[in-house]
Amino acid sequence: MTQDELKKAVAKAAANYVERTTPAGSIIGVGTGSTANFFIDALASLKVKYKGAVASSEATHKRLESHGIPVFDLNDVDNIPVYVDGADEIDAGLNMIKGGGGALTREKIVAAVAKTFVCICDGSKLVDTMGKFPLPVEVIPMARAHVARELVKLGGRPQERAGFVTDNGNLILDVHGLSITAPKELEAQINQITGVVTNGLFAMRPANLLLLGTAEGVTSIED
Repeated sequence: MTQDELKKAVAKAAANYVERTTPAGSIIGVGTGSTANFFIDALASLKVKYKGAVASSEATHKRLESHGIPVFDLNDVDNIPVYVDGADEIDAGLNMIKGGGGALTREKIVAAVAKTFVCICDGSKLVDTMGKFPLPVEVIPMARAHVARELVKLGGRPQERAGFVTDNGNLILDVHGLSITAPKELEAQINQITGVVTNGLFAMRPANLLLLGTAEGVTSIED
């Protein structure tokens, strides 16, 4: 199977999971990225059952609306039973690196509200130790150089994502060269650097369920 076929398989499995477990009339949290896009396409067939969705990015907002799925502002929603999103890397503890698409802050906010976080990805994203994928860090523009110096002290090699501005008007530093053996501690440590909005480690709020696409089919891994 191609990578896109694996992504479509896990996206369909996620839509089936949502249909089985999520009450009618609910508002669904939806992530950002290529795998999340396949989930949106699969969710379209269920739109009559659910009230709508909360989007983690402007791109996701537009794709949901293109399918006729109502999109709600998170400030107007007090209950999200399930949030479905992909990952750039995920380990056996269901800790993740996210933010390859630059939507890490909004993704983290929606995940914080959701009761259940379902991660969907193909088998290549499951790793023993995270860090091969550069860790995204969203930074207030005037703090870019300061934050970069502090990230170097932590053993990373930060590189500004060229020509990219987040939906929040900030910059992304992609941190190379990390071997992340204590993800919760590193997530907290980076977030304490003045000028950091947040970083792409999802360890303090990991996934509850991983749907992993493999050549043998979709595998479920729970926390």
